[in-house]
Amino acid sequence: MREFKRTDRVADQLQKELAVLIQREVKDPRLGMVTVSGVTVSRDLGYADIYVTLLGEQDAERIKENLQVLKRAAGFLRSQIAKRIKLRHVPELRFHFDESVVRGQQLSSLIDKAVSTDRARQEQDDASADESGEEPR
Repeated sequence: MREFKRTDRVADQLQKELAVLIQREVKDPRLGMVTVSGVTVSRDLGYADIYVTLLGEQDAERIKENLQVLKRAAGFLRSQIAKRIKLRHVPELRFHFDESVVRGQQLSSLIDKAVSTDRARQEQDDASADESGEEPR
């Protein structure tokens, strides 16, 4: 069995090329700082689902606007990819917002909050144990 599937190799190459193209070639002022976080390609190489994150953007309206800009630029991006990658058929590009990064940040902040609360409670217990003359745990 092969170590890497062709669709995986195409997806990796698309991710690299799209990251550069979006940064340098898409000139729409409404487009924020876009990061291509992942690409999946269908088995027949007909479609590529591109997952993007937006730096500092949490507003649903701004996310929707950025996705619309990318969808409008999909034809241009696809033609540029055709010039850069040797493929018989360049996949149709479909853009999606990747919520995993935002969700990860939310979970991380919840964990940090729980740890700090636990630390404060532990320090409070140690302080009350010192006042009563008991051994700290």
